[in-house]
Amino acid sequence: MKLLGLFLVFGCTFGGLVMTAGFEKAMHLLMGVILPATPGELVIIMGCAIAAFLIANSMDTIKGTLKYFGCLVKPVEYKKEDYIELLSMIFTLFKLARSKGFLALEPHVENPNESELFSQFPKFHGNHHAVEFVCDYFRIISLGNEDPGQIGALMDKEIGEIAHHEQHPGHAVHHMAEGIPALGIVAAVLGVIKTMASISEPPEVLGKLIGGALVGTFLGVWLSYGIFGPLSLAMLEKADSKIMYYKVLRAGIVAFLGGAAPQVAVEFARKALPHNLQPSFLELEEILNELPAPTV
Repeated sequence: MKLLGLFLVFGCTFGGLVMTAGFEKAMHLLMGVILPATPGELVIIMGCAIAAFLIANSMDTIKGTLKYFGCLVKPVEYKKEDYIELLSMIFTLFKLARSKGFLALEPHVENPNESELFSQFPKFHGNHHAVEFVCDYFRIISLGNEDPGQIGALMDKEIGEIAHHEQHPGHAVHHMAEGIPALGIVAAVLGVIKTMASISEPPEVLGKLIGGALVGTFLGVWLSYGIFGPLSLAMLEKADSKIMYYKVLRAGIVAFLGGAAPQVAVEFARKALPHNLQPSFLELEEILNELPAPTV
């Protein structure tokens, strides 16, 4: 749907031009004024916007932003099936801890890459940061700190840091989008300066020059509100989908440390999910009942 929206922005813009000016006039404007002026205007607007983006952001943010352009193809990081797998994983983990004690988790949390328990759940096992998140907290728990309040507060702090890191590319693109209309005015002013330098030319020449100058204003507003503003929101949506994964883990682990049975703790985690990603109670129960018994 994201790519469809992008195509519609282009289609509606130029389709509307055809509807208001007529096909022949629209093509004359497009080929005679808009397209000839566009390359230079784009260099001014997008060149300055990208340069300002590079000045304002770290290399880590720049790399993260390039990765987040994938949100147009893959809008969210995790689907319902991925969360079912995650809930199944923490249920297996909790069940082993309840039956054998937290020390039984030590081989898995100390060497997660070779853990047979984690390898049953490939989406989770392939998520290096999520595996580290789980293992780090179960190391703390195995050392004797089982206080759900302290663990929950520490998780909240870490999830906040993860959220800041994941959301920063979206915020950075949003700030760039806010500046693009002003850069469009810069391009338009330069076009007006060029026009004023040719004030002695006949009206038909001046008309094209003035039209070319206004292309800068058009591109600035159009790129900001039609392309980069929505793109920044799509990036933030994908970032939120990544953060949700950790919030589900937090809900389940804190509930389990608070004394909840594995099935109940998983229910706490399930309830942390938005409704469109949330399996039903019966659906999840059936899946959990079919899981093999956890082994040390």
